[in-house]
Amino acid sequence: MGMRYYKLFDQINRKGMKKTDLLEIISGPTLAKLSKGETVKTDILCKICCYLKLQPGDIMEYVEEGDS
Repeated sequence: MGMRYYKLFDQINRKGMKKTDLLEIISGPTLAKLSKGETVKTDILCKICCYLKLQPGDIMEYVEEGDS
């Protein structure tokens, strides 16, 4: 079980941005964690939501273990 961030990357594409544009507000290792679906701190998610003017549900989804 865990969070999936494909919605974040979809939103970035819709806004005409690149994943690397997030490097203005987060570190490279944090961006890599998001790309791999790894855990990131809540304050990072808040920064991303503020930067993109989105809600948490717009950038992530909870997925049960075994679901893809």
